[in-house]
Amino acid sequence: MKGVNIEHKLQNRRDKKWDSGQILAEVQQILSEDFKKEEQVTHQLGSKNNVSANDFDFDQLETEKIFHIDQIKEICIDYRLRFLNSSYFKGEIPQEAISKIKQLEAAHNTKLEGFRIMAPSKLFKLEDKDDPLLFAPIGNDYYYLIHKWGNDLHPLRKLFAWPFKNIANLVVVVLLISYLVTLMVPEGLFSKKSTTAEFWIIYFFMFKCIASIVIFYGFALGKNFNPAIWKSKYFNA
Repeated sequence: MKGVNIEHKLQNRRDKKWDSGQILAEVQQILSEDFKKEEQVTHQLGSKNNVSANDFDFDQLETEKIFHIDQIKEICIDYRLRFLNSSYFKGEIPQEAISKIKQLEAAHNTKLEGFRIMAPSKLFKLEDKDDPLLFAPIGNDYYYLIHKWGNDLHPLRKLFAWPFKNIANLVVVVLLISYLVTLMVPEGLFSKKSTTAEFWIIYFFMFKCIASIVIFYGFALGKNFNPAIWKSKYFNA
């Protein structure tokens, strides 16, 4: 007895209902419609349309993916991120994200617009490996998280971003660095006997030097504090 060739059985079952021409035509139509849909999604991702709401079916939304603008703002400030229109994003948006958008549009029977991306500033200029998050506006300052890709942020990024939250934090850091640098100055470098007055004079000198470098760096490169840049589309905001 011959073995059963499942592939042949499957082909015979198919050929009883459709001919090859009909199959090719239907597959071509499906692929054509999917390609047009993908083109529309890609166009919306590159559009500067600032739509503030989409017509979601709230019964199908996942609660854990809904975020208010205030929560997004706090994270952006803590980690020095930006939350901008997807048209400013210069990295590559993965195919998986586009597929999720198409799935959402099909499930909610709507066309999504006004996409936003949360990512480090440099990702809005060059490609990188940090973790962008793609959002779509729900309305009333709420956003729905569609997709996250890339690697996680560095565990110390929040600590590194802390000095740039406000002027007070930056001054504290400069004072601390100046103190540490002063401790590194060898004793007796300027006089045979070190005194408290000499220590504080050196400390004041170090503070002025480091503060000057920080101020020059800030003005020369157009840097600003986190609360001022999290929604800014300008490089030198």
